[in-house]
Amino acid sequence: MKLTRRQKAYWKLNLRLTASLLLIWFAIIFGSGIFAKTLNEYTFLGFPLAFYIFSQGALVVFLIIIGFYVWAMNRLDRRFGVAERR
Repeated sequence: MKLTRRQKAYWKLNLRLTASLLLIWFAIIFGSGIFAKTLNEYTFLGFPLAFYIFSQGALVVFLIIIGFYVWAMNRLDRRFGVAERR
């Protein structure tokens, strides 16, 4: 099946968004692991910061990323005319 120019543009933007959000997720999770000693010099709600990021902060960031992805994809779908009807 051949893709039209519009479909290729949609897919390219979709992949760029996904890659960007995965890069942010990767940087936060693995960056906090790499800099754990430095981050542990600070506390958040009484816990060392690296511990907090691994136990709670990563989940919060992941939920924010999911919410942003949903918002951005709905916007992209409307822009390209492939949005679901409500």
